[in-house]
Amino acid sequence: MIKNLLLVALRNFKRDKSYSLLNILGLTIGITFSLFLIFYIKDELSYDRYNEKANRIYRINAHIKEADKDTMRWAVTPFPMAPALANDYPEVEEAVRFISNGKVMYKNGDLRVYEDKVFTADSNLFRVFTYKFIGGNPLTALKDPKSMVLTRSAAKKFFGNTNCVGKSLENASGDVYKITGVIEDVPKNSHILFKILISRSSLPADFANSWGGFGFYTYVLLKPNTNVANFEKKMLPMYDKYLSSIFAQYNIKMRFGAQPITSIHLHSDMANEPEELGSMSYIYIFSAVAFFMLLIACINYMNLTTARSARRAKEIGIRKVTGSSKLQLISQFLIESTLTAVFALILSFGLIALLLPTFNSLSGKFISFETLLKPGTILIMLGVILFVGIVGGSYPAFYLSKFNPVSVLKGSLSKGSSNVALRRILVVVQFSVSMIMLICTWIVYDQLKYLRNKDMGFNKEQVLVANANSNNDIRSKILAFKNEMRSNPQVLAVSTSQAVPGTGVNFNLFTIESKNGWVDKGVDCYAVDEDYFKTLGMKIVKGRNFTGLSDTLRSIIVNENMVKEFGWAENAMGKRIKFPGDTSGNYFEVVGVVKDFNQKSLYNPITPLILFYAPNNNSIQLKLNAGNIPQTIAGIEGKWRAAFPELPFQYTFLDQDFNSQYAADQKRGKIFTAFSISTILITCLGLLGLIAFTTQQRQKEISIRKVMGAKAGQLVPLMTKNFVLLVGLSCLIAFPVAWYFMDKWLKIFPYNTGLSAQPFILSAIVVLIITLMTVIFHTLKAAFANPVKSLRTE
Repeated sequence: MIKNLLLVALRNFKRDKSYSLLNILGLTIGITFSLFLIFYIKDELSYDRYNEKANRIYRINAHIKEADKDTMRWAVTPFPMAPALANDYPEVEEAVRFISNGKVMYKNGDLRVYEDKVFTADSNLFRVFTYKFIGGNPLTALKDPKSMVLTRSAAKKFFGNTNCVGKSLENASGDVYKITGVIEDVPKNSHILFKILISRSSLPADFANSWGGFGFYTYVLLKPNTNVANFEKKMLPMYDKYLSSIFAQYNIKMRFGAQPITSIHLHSDMANEPEELGSMSYIYIFSAVAFFMLLIACINYMNLTTARSARRAKEIGIRKVTGSSKLQLISQFLIESTLTAVFALILSFGLIALLLPTFNSLSGKFISFETLLKPGTILIMLGVILFVGIVGGSYPAFYLSKFNPVSVLKGSLSKGSSNVALRRILVVVQFSVSMIMLICTWIVYDQLKYLRNKDMGFNKEQVLVANANSNNDIRSKILAFKNEMRSNPQVLAVSTSQAVPGTGVNFNLFTIESKNGWVDKGVDCYAVDEDYFKTLGMKIVKGRNFTGLSDTLRSIIVNENMVKEFGWAENAMGKRIKFPGDTSGNYFEVVGVVKDFNQKSLYNPITPLILFYAPNNNSIQLKLNAGNIPQTIAGIEGKWRAAFPELPFQYTFLDQDFNSQYAADQKRGKIFTAFSISTILITCLGLLGLIAFTTQQRQKEISIRKVMGAKAGQLVPLMTKNFVLLVGLSCLIAFPVAWYFMDKWLKIFPYNTGLSAQPFILSAIVVLIITLMTVIFHTLKAAFANPVKSLRTE
């Protein structure tokens, strides 16, 4: 029986080639792009699950509460946290730390390279996390001082191969580190990535041996069956035991929480994350998009199948009369829809292979074609086939199998409608989903464009940033290099600082003079020289700029938000701050107020900022003339090599660095745009087939009207009015749904475009134009056809 059903299904495909092709094409696009989204979602959900003990590894986070401020959530803890946890809590099997070293220069012979993924780690790291060793012993690799472990890519960068255990690298300070292990590259689906690990025993014995400093990632491996909630409660006394003696006098409270590493990428709301985070909201969005793409493709199938039901009415009637049961008829139509899905899936394989490099580039993922052959992926594909086969074929199967054979064979269905009401409902669903995605795409694009182009309070264009990182004192060399750059006519300004907008800064506790007396507050801060504001186009709105060395010990410049926060109003000049506990009587005094600028990305509101004076810092900024930048950079490189022969010349541009903070959302925005276009394309394919069939069904009516004197201009409104009404109904559904979700999404951003009517109106116009163009094309085609051909049988 199965063989017979398959043969009948294939016969029907051949008989209606054009409609079968439209169905398969729509399903191919829907399945292909849905699978891409499923791959993306699967990858996002897989973060840190490669660790064999992932279900027992937790990161310790700090929750810090200052008086009159919201709780600060940090992914970092004090340095002594790990040994204290291991000693005080029997639930802790292992405790390990990652200490970021920032960007470090290493050399092997004449090769000098900066690495920005360098961490110092405890020797028990490999008993907690799972990394595959190519060479070396994981039990001893990080045990000895001045030992290091390289990843495969780092080993190849410095040595050309991975056979480098026992060899050594030297940093800019002349410290030599012996390579004791080589591991495979850290999987990309890890919340913390590194290229080089240094043994923690390489640090001085008294390194950060204080509970007052934060900046270290602490992880614990809990013993099996540990109740995490109880463990967190047991950590509450740690504040009183270790930290209250430091922070209680400043009215600062804190507690520590344990976060599963498998939840960090998608669920963390902590500051100081080591890598770019994902977002669970995007997982829900992309899951919905994948579902609706498949649903729209299924709706296309249902629409075209039920629309053509009159063509198959006699077949159904004859089969019923000759003894076919309802179950056999239902099976026939379900097999047809499943077979269509199988054909579409086969074509999807080819389309995925073709588009996979583009998708990886768009999404920032590293999905290989071999992913399609994994058991989990095959199960997903079988699920997609069943979904499309059952959802797409269920209604046509039950609808067509209930035809009365007597009515059918009398011909009462041959010219009748094929459940027009249902088809209109399905079309409204399609239009609504397409319009929602179009509106959302428009708003997302506008918001991301706004983030890139908003006035940040500084000029980030043509600002080259180079870092002269060394453990030696090279301030005199930096001064000499600055003087060389000042004599270059293509360099408009040069400055140095400890940080630039978009990079991390210090967060220190200060005792601050306010309108309510002296208060203890944590404030962002870093040091700059007297040329910093000019180079970055910042404006001093009150007081003066730094003038030189005389400002080193006493002067500070603050931002407008700092003035507002502490109630200084018009009397900011001369206001004082000091470090907590300083009884020397020395204060820093405010000498200027800089106009507010965004030190952090636009995901964060502007907060108080203190800028100290320090000349000849390691971060060097050069404002370049916009003309012939490559030649200018070549000249700068020559001067750099003369000034810093031991340091490689590596640079970035400030605008690119700052905008990279939005890279994740930019990628997601591009994905959403691409898939919105695909959804509209699938809808258009279904609409094309449906309108083609509708006009074909009304060909005789159009011919009679034409014979009776109707013009093409009179026939077009006849066919378009129903579809215009359907677009209008879709607007009533799509507008409030899109408004609700986009309003919630925009509230994530402290700075946003807000919602306007423009995206809604334009999206409706786009859908309406596409619909009208399709309807008008087929109507005119029918209107200009020879009426004699369609009326010949009457």
